[in-house]
Amino acid sequence: MKKILVADDKPSSRELIRTLLEHSGYEILEAGDGQEALDIARASAPDLILLDIHMPVLDGYGTVKAMRQDEKLQSLPIVALTASAMHSDRDRALKAGFTAYIAKPVSLKTLRDGIGNLLAAK
Repeated sequence: MKKILVADDKPSSRELIRTLLEHSGYEILEAGDGQEALDIARASAPDLILLDIHMPVLDGYGTVKAMRQDEKLQSLPIVALTASAMHSDRDRALKAGFTAYIAKPVSLKTLRDGIGNLLAAK
């Protein structure tokens, strides 16, 4: 079973994504801020990370930067999942090291298909 880490400071967002992905057969880990996401990723080696950009303690940009510098995590698919939906936000996220970008509110089909494609390419 593939393991996905969902990092978002809003419990309701994590719950929605967790419910969808568990029904799709994934094991879900959760983090409420960037530092917690980094700690969990290092300890549990997920197959993919969904990472909100705007979080407390360590934001998504700081988190993805730290992950890309960690030998165990540097090739891991990391998806920016954010309400920042301007084209420049997408470009900035991809340049920062995110593998893909999905804007909120997220289409559940888009999320499921995107995750499936990234995991299949891994």
